[in-house]
Amino acid sequence: MNDSPLAPGSRIAIAGASGLIGSALARSLTADGHEVVRLVRRAPRAKNEVRWDPEARRIDTAGLSGCAAVVNLAGAGVASRRWTEAYKRKIRDSRVLGTATLAEAVASLDEPPRVFVNGSAIGFYGATGERAVDESAPPGNGFLPSLCVEWEEAAAAAQEAGVRTVFPRTGLVVARGGGAWAKLFPLFKAGLGGRLGDGRQYWSFISLHDEVAAIRHLIDTESLSGPVNLTAPGPLTNREITEAMGRVLHRPTVFAAPAPLLRLALGDMSGDILGSQRVLPTRLLDSGFTFAFPSIDEALTAALR
Repeated sequence: MNDSPLAPGSRIAIAGASGLIGSALARSLTADGHEVVRLVRRAPRAKNEVRWDPEARRIDTAGLSGCAAVVNLAGAGVASRRWTEAYKRKIRDSRVLGTATLAEAVASLDEPPRVFVNGSAIGFYGATGERAVDESAPPGNGFLPSLCVEWEEAAAAAQEAGVRTVFPRTGLVVARGGGAWAKLFPLFKAGLGGRLGDGRQYWSFISLHDEVAAIRHLIDTESLSGPVNLTAPGPLTNREITEAMGRVLHRPTVFAAPAPLLRLALGDMSGDILGSQRVLPTRLLDSGFTFAFPSIDEALTAALR
């Protein structure tokens, strides 16, 4: 197939355009002259806004007409609060119902987009310990793996309609403005940072710059469909990342959060922090993608700039 970038001035719809990744993607696309259509849950205030209500399965389908790509990054924050049963339902519904709503809307268009990029996560693989996994690995066990399976399956309508559908399984995004590192940076800057648990768990990270560049690569690369891991090529242990944080920030990293305390404080979410995921971006690299910030020191420095 011909892998070519979007034509200048293309319309790209983004659900979740106000989030960490979505807002950075919108800025990148706009800077290159594309028209970004934002899906919003309120009455539209601008001509580039389209109203939707994912929980009610409603969307202004006409607003997606003429879009070359639809990108779905919407979903309740996984690390925003303690995982009560009610909040786990919110995490699930915000992703599964939103994906199904968008996939059905995309499938119903007379001229569907050339690609539907639907967010997913490396939580698909569950805890892998020291074992490295790529896109060929099966799902793990637990809440996050079952959520990711449902999340990806909810895009079936778009796939059945023949729309190229890609699932970026994103790792831990290194950024100051959101995600895990938004909480880690202040602690480490204050000299209070340290390893979590025994520190031997693998963290599969990616810089925000590379995350956005990779999503744009998925949009442009016609040969890519299905799951694609968005993680830097060299996942590191929490202990190694802690050392890098101290190195880049010039701060001590003597403190450690004991695993029992983390489990008590975070509940079910502690499994996501203490679990080990050694995930490799095999398909991304095989498709010719080049990382700008492949190492943790480079990713941290880029985030701090």
